[in-house]
Amino acid sequence: MATRKASCNCGQLSVTYEGPDPQRVSLCQCYECQKRTGTVLSMQTRLPLEHVTIEGQSKTWTFPIDGAEPATFRSCDSGGATYHFCPECGSTVYWDIAIAPEFLGMGVGSFADPTFPPPMISGFEAYGPAWTMNVRTFRCREAITTTTEPHMAGHGCECAGTA
Repeated sequence: MATRKASCNCGQLSVTYEGPDPQRVSLCQCYECQKRTGTVLSMQTRLPLEHVTIEGQSKTWTFPIDGAEPATFRSCDSGGATYHFCPECGSTVYWDIAIAPEFLGMGVGSFADPTFPPPMISGFEAYGPAWTMNVRTFRCREAITTTTEPHMAGHGCECAGTA
């Protein structure tokens, strides 16, 4: 059993998970995940509610919006979801999933944990840029070699110095 803690940027809203590694970790490229995260790839997990403790206050936003035009695309929350975000810093920390009410949806990045298990499935690739499916072809142009963060000093592009 692992104990993992996720939080918003300011730390006011947090989720503690005490349980086995999640049975589902996914990489999603649907439009709703792109909009929610501000990036084209979203890594998320579903955690059984009985292993979750939530602390802090949240504000909510529900998709789809009652009375709004229905979305013209499929997404991983097409069945509906209520997103919980920090009223102080605005970070989305978790969400209630209409089609899986016994689970809590979480963005894996909220854990800021490099030991979190990798994705097991991927979805909605047709909605993401074509380059996301072939990241090994990226070419590094310049390494980042200086930083004010001691733990990042010297870290940058792994192919620095190659043509």
